[in-house]
Amino acid sequence: MSLLKNVGTIGGLTAISRVFGFARDMLLARALGAGLAADAFQLAFTLPNTFRRLFAEGAFSVAFVPMYSRALHGDGGEEAAEKFAGDVLAVFVWVLLAFSALAMIVMPGIVWVLAREYQDIPGKFELSVALSRVTFPYLGLVSLVAMLSGLLNARSRFGPGAFAPVLLNITLITGILTGAWLRGPGGDDTIVAYALAVSVSLAGVAQLAYLAWATRKAGVKLKVTWPKLTPEVKRLGALILPATFGAGIYQISQFVDTFFATQLPQGSLTLLKLADRLNQMPLGIVGIALGTAILPMLSRHIHSGEAAEAQRLQTQAFEMATLLTLPAAAALAVCAPAFTAAFFVGGKFTAGDGAIMAQIVIALVAGLPAYVIVKILNPGFFAREDTRTPVWTALVALVFNVVLNVFVVRSYGIVGLAAATACSASLNCLLLYAILHKRGWFHFTLPLAGKIARQLVATAAMAGALIWVMPLMATRYHGGVIERVWSLSVLVGLGLVIFGLVAFATGAVDKRVLGQLRRRRPKRTAEDDEILEVQ
Repeated sequence: MSLLKNVGTIGGLTAISRVFGFARDMLLARALGAGLAADAFQLAFTLPNTFRRLFAEGAFSVAFVPMYSRALHGDGGEEAAEKFAGDVLAVFVWVLLAFSALAMIVMPGIVWVLAREYQDIPGKFELSVALSRVTFPYLGLVSLVAMLSGLLNARSRFGPGAFAPVLLNITLITGILTGAWLRGPGGDDTIVAYALAVSVSLAGVAQLAYLAWATRKAGVKLKVTWPKLTPEVKRLGALILPATFGAGIYQISQFVDTFFATQLPQGSLTLLKLADRLNQMPLGIVGIALGTAILPMLSRHIHSGEAAEAQRLQTQAFEMATLLTLPAAAALAVCAPAFTAAFFVGGKFTAGDGAIMAQIVIALVAGLPAYVIVKILNPGFFAREDTRTPVWTALVALVFNVVLNVFVVRSYGIVGLAAATACSASLNCLLLYAILHKRGWFHFTLPLAGKIARQLVATAAMAGALIWVMPLMATRYHGGVIERVWSLSVLVGLGLVIFGLVAFATGAVDKRVLGQLRRRRPKRTAEDDEILEVQ
């Protein structure tokens, strides 16, 4: 129940963020379409955003949270935890400043490595470099946000960290609207692109101010002192480097995908990023929520020697992941043409762009269950401060992805690139589980297999219903706002009802947990939550 509560908190706030992100991309598609300025901004935003996920929210968080949690719940308590966090912050600030300054200086080289084909289109390479320099300060700001979120997560305060991305999307929406107003009808699209780039860095300032306030409100005191490489800080640094690969295969694949996408026809990078927004909806809501919630809880069980509780927690997380991602992947695959047409087609975004984007979505969501399951398998290593093993699985998957891209991108274009990403994520997932099982840290049980089999039955029933209904409303997906909203509401509602009924009838959903959720309970204390967590 504690895991369910934490996942609900994180997932609910992440869902709000994803809705705002979805609105942001809908406006972006209409304002810039899939042209030169759109590609340049997508590249500029990809750089700090991917580094954020890779280092700040990925490698740093998975290495920092278990060490901070151990200090907090150890003999030293608050004093030891605050000292450790202060020492890390003192070093972290200078590292971020140096890295950001260096990256901005050599930005033409970075853009050339990722998108040298942009030099063939007048003005596109130069615009990409300029926008990337404007957006890159966001990395340093949001890295500090990730550290403060880690402090709060270790104290089971997941709300502020999960809400921070909402501020990013609200700021970017404001940037799009402001840029479109400044551009006016028939104006230069680079005005909108620059407004968006400035908004990215402003969003980092807003997120950091909010997390600093939330941290102080939680009673956490941090002091920025003269940097010292204490043994604990060195230990953290030794864990971060391998964790960069272990936690970030999806993010590293983003750089690989960006490199190949920039070699394809203009607009390909924009279409890939917009399609990934649909894929990121369930991935962010389910995968990030589960991964964030499970890490500190799993760390406590492991450090307490409670192997059975660690197995139970991972099994529960696995069941929740498949229950939510299997139907989401199937629904997105079946309804991709409807979703892309209804949400994105309009303004400068053409029906042809929407058709290509739908194919990309179908290819991406084939790996959705794997993306999410990786998020709950990696903590099995990170909670034991083993960040090296996932490096090897990540590297194998990454090499596999590059090799696939070499062969499929030439023949299948941007759709083949998306399919290769899904295949590499699935391989990474299989390798991680095989190693966990071999070491006796987590094993697949017959009851879990039975649950997943029932989930697949419910998913198949839902997919069949959607395949039947989809063509009946084909013209409405391109109609007015009311027609689009009504038609998509029918699809979503039908999918939820069919899946829910079949899942409940077959036992794919745990009726006992649903019963506990429906009961009215008195307000629980923190001590009650701890008792429920270990039951």
